[in-house]
Amino acid sequence: MSEIASIFKEKKLKLTPQRLAVYNYLLSTTSHPSAEIIYKAIHEQYPTMSLATVYKTLRTLVDVGLIQEINVGEGNFRYDRNANSHPHIQCLTCGRIDDFDDLNLDNLNKLAEEHSEYTVSYNRVYFYGYCKDCRK
Repeated sequence: MSEIASIFKEKKLKLTPQRLAVYNYLLSTTSHPSAEIIYKAIHEQYPTMSLATVYKTLRTLVDVGLIQEINVGEGNFRYDRNANSHPHIQCLTCGRIDDFDDLNLDNLNKLAEEHSEYTVSYNRVYFYGYCKDCRK
C-alpha cells in the first residue's frame, strides 16, 4: 500500500483520483508549484476538477503531513513534496524557490530553547536572495 493510501486509510479519508493526481503531480516535480500551476498541469487529465478542489486537496495533504505549505507572502502559497522540516531559499526577482536539503539546522531548535523559555517543536527557515539566472 502506498504512503498516501495508508495515511488516508488511517485518517478515514477518501482517496479520490483527484487527490491522488494532485499528490502525484507534486511527487513528480522538484519545483514548488502554486495551486494554480498544479491545476493547470492536471486539468487536461481531470477536466471536471475545479481549482477549489485543488486547494482543498492541498489543505488535506498538508494537514495529514504528506506535503509542506510554503508561505511566500501576501497570501500566496507554494507546495513542497518534502514534508520534513528543511530550509528554503527564494529569489527576490523571479520568485523561484529551492530547497536547502544539505543545510543542517537541527541545532537551531536547541539554540532557540537555550535562549528562551520555550520548548521548540519545529522551525521554518527561509533565505532570500537572487538566483543565478536573475543575477545575469
